[in-house]
Amino acid sequence: MESYRNATEVQMSQMVQPCHTNHRRELSIGQLLKWIDTAACLSAERHAGCPCVTASVDDIYFEHTIRQLHVKSPWCLCGKDEACVGQVVNIKAKVNRAFNSSMEVGVQVSYEDLCNGEQWNVCKAYATFVAQGKPSAKIKLKPLVPQTEEEKIEYSVAAERRRMRLAHTETIKDLVTNSPVQSGTEIPRLLSEFENRECGMMVPAEKTRVESVELILPPHANHQGNTFGGQIMAWMENVATIAASRLCHAHPTLKTIEMFHFRGPSQVGDRLLFKAIVNNAFKNSMEVGVCVEAYRHEMEVSRRHINSAFMTFVVLNDEGQPRTLPMLKPEPGDGERRFKEASARKKIRLDRKYVFSCKHTEVPLSVPWDQSNKVYLSYNNVTALKTLVAKANWVLTSERDKVKMYTLEEDKFLSIRIEMTICIDAMQAFLLLSDLRHRHEWDNHYASSELVQQVDKEDMIYHVVSHTMSEENKPQDFVILVSQRKPCSKGDPYVVAFRSVTLPTHPAKPEYTRGETLCSGFCIWQETDELTKVSYYHQATSGVLAYITTNIAGLSSSFHSTFQACEQFLQKNKDNLSVGLQNL
Repeated sequence: MESYRNATEVQMSQMVQPCHTNHRRELSIGQLLKWIDTAACLSAERHAGCPCVTASVDDIYFEHTIRQLHVKSPWCLCGKDEACVGQVVNIKAKVNRAFNSSMEVGVQVSYEDLCNGEQWNVCKAYATFVAQGKPSAKIKLKPLVPQTEEEKIEYSVAAERRRMRLAHTETIKDLVTNSPVQSGTEIPRLLSEFENRECGMMVPAEKTRVESVELILPPHANHQGNTFGGQIMAWMENVATIAASRLCHAHPTLKTIEMFHFRGPSQVGDRLLFKAIVNNAFKNSMEVGVCVEAYRHEMEVSRRHINSAFMTFVVLNDEGQPRTLPMLKPEPGDGERRFKEASARKKIRLDRKYVFSCKHTEVPLSVPWDQSNKVYLSYNNVTALKTLVAKANWVLTSERDKVKMYTLEEDKFLSIRIEMTICIDAMQAFLLLSDLRHRHEWDNHYASSELVQQVDKEDMIYHVVSHTMSEENKPQDFVILVSQRKPCSKGDPYVVAFRSVTLPTHPAKPEYTRGETLCSGFCIWQETDELTKVSYYHQATSGVLAYITTNIAGLSSSFHSTFQACEQFLQKNKDNLSVGLQNL
């Protein structure tokens, strides 16, 4: 029996040859980007059944430095008589989800050493492709049906990544606008940092500026006659590397790429003008901004802005550790804007790295909430719940009065799912269960719930006081981020996700024991015109583990009682629009 394989999956294996390397005999990032884009495009076209073009490539974080992908001597001492020809880069791409006329393709890149068989991941990327009809018209894509647990998780989370992608620019603008650092204090701060920087150098940003023009020839075009997206990305990486080198007078190493955004196409015969400049230099890293403009002939005055990206570089010493970099003196006006925006992007990257890297076993589980990380906290909140929902191996533990309880045991974690089918509109159930101010009406664990911050239309923060007593014999309280999502496509559930956050305005108080919730929430499906399936999920933390296991073991029926009360609450208010509309 053949093992299952995704119909859109494309595998590419490339042996690294000298022509793929840079001056240090390391695999060129530009070459790697070409391979990534090719594999992703082929995967997209397998699903679309027609030509596709790259719309964007999300942030790429290199898990291992590309120096590990160098070309070894042909006489590698691997314990064999024959020569080691080279090493292999393996790329796997498959469509995660199709929207109306675009689709997300996930790409995993790994490295294989043929001498010893060792393999490890290099990077993971998500690319968005648009299907092209004739003449240059977008076409509607067929839906994708995920089969495996991994595919179901990626399918569900793809909608969140799309939402985060669209909100990224606004997040930067908000952070820069609300930044306490004003232009009048920027130069004194720079001078103060300059005095403390070990390098003791300050380089004007203007000296890092790079401009380079490329004429698009037939070898640079794809099978549709447009400039190959991977080639554009390779050229962008080239000019960014030159700009970074002009700051540090050394050979920099690329660590991250922040979203290639393809704004428009270019064709054979076009000229592409690449502009790069160092936006900001931090102690051990620097950000380079790159933009690409296209024009048809040399006398043409107007140019089309077709692409942009931001790349972060480091300079490694002989021990492989980042060196201290010179300071950057921004240009007045637009240079200061780029300088501030680079600082904002760095803060977002650090916040996002912290949010995404928090382990379930770490205490505290709560993540500090602020304006810069709100998008990623919301993303992480919903993604954690969607990942839990997509898990296989749920086991039916009990069923009573049409309320079913399932459990999922994974390594150190125990999760529960409570499921019931109710005669109510899914939208109304979604609105009622999103507003924690009504939770005490059906959940006797809730003493009170106060809305302390309306983040936006989809995210709220509540302060909850519980009747549950802690080991210190004090009531527990929680600060909870509620993230709600309406269905992105037909068949998707309404989602209400909960997780603990920390808020400066609501620190822990001595009269309470601050509790935490890691991952919990509701998924609500419209089953028929009249029936709605409501499922509640909760990943147990130490504070509620005893309560959950007592119910699972059948020593308590409080779960069933609570959710019978929830059903009664929903039935009572299913036609009460005033209650549901409070949360619109």
